[in-house]
Amino acid sequence: MNARAPVVRRGHPRPRLAVSSCLLGAPVRCNGGHSRDRFLTDRLSRHVDWVPVCPEMEIGLGAPRPTLRLLTDGRLVTKDGTADHTAAMTGLADGRIPLLEGLDGYVLKSRSPSCGLLGLPRYASGRPGERTDGQPVDRRGRGLFAALVRDALPDLPAEEDGRLNDPMLREHFVERVFAQARLREFFAGGWRPRDLVEFHGRHKMQLLAHAPDAYRETGRIVARAGSREPAELEADYRRAFTAALAVRGGRGRHANALQHVLGFVGDRLDPARRHDILVAIESYRLGQAPLSVPIALLRHHAEGEEFGYLSQQTYLDPFPADLLLRHHL
Repeated sequence: MNARAPVVRRGHPRPRLAVSSCLLGAPVRCNGGHSRDRFLTDRLSRHVDWVPVCPEMEIGLGAPRPTLRLLTDGRLVTKDGTADHTAAMTGLADGRIPLLEGLDGYVLKSRSPSCGLLGLPRYASGRPGERTDGQPVDRRGRGLFAALVRDALPDLPAEEDGRLNDPMLREHFVERVFAQARLREFFAGGWRPRDLVEFHGRHKMQLLAHAPDAYRETGRIVARAGSREPAELEADYRRAFTAALAVRGGRGRHANALQHVLGFVGDRLDPARRHDILVAIESYRLGQAPLSVPIALLRHHAEGEEFGYLSQQTYLDPFPADLLLRHHL
């Protein structure tokens, strides 16, 4: 009888994330208060390292401070129009971008004229035809600091605190930052092309669950790994990998990935157990069960049998289990 090969399991990386200081409980809001987010401070904090930022405090405005607003011409001014902080905020962002580039993502305060990522009110800047009653012209604004960072680092995972209340957006963001951390740690080491092949192999099902086209593209990049310059290979793989994970996988794509995972173990299972997994996958696809149900069944069989390759798939274990994020999908 052949001895079972040992399975070497990898722990999760510890992502480094920028975060609006007020979301961690710092009293830095314009009214002198905070906006502590319990998910960030009580759950995610156990698994990540935070880099707090408060752009308005960092340009010297203090707390409490006058309310700021965005204008349609891109300026950031006080509500009464007596002070323009556009240049100071732009300079701060320019200095911060190199630091943020080395992180794995960021969480910013929603509805903030400096940190909000989308949907902020913009007020008239004196352009012809703009309303003059003091009400917003539109709600298409982005916080000035956030917009500058987002434009400079479009591939870095980013979210607002408010959107993280949505279970699907929360799971997707956390999955992305842990994947980003693995990618960062991998390329920070003395990697060789064959190491990239192994790294990619562990992420295949995860990539497939998000973007089948990008899954195939990353495969083509890795297939040519041995014949390319390392810097060029790294740049191409980073681009394709982050683009794939940026796509939120729907039930159909997840079900497809689950079927692929089952393909690795199906012929080793008795018909009853295989049937149970197929039922769980179909129940998930139809919205009758959370993703955690078929994942748990597949993980059980991957860990209990001689499936070393399968047990290393990040798709089955993309982030710490105690975050319980797949129980609501």
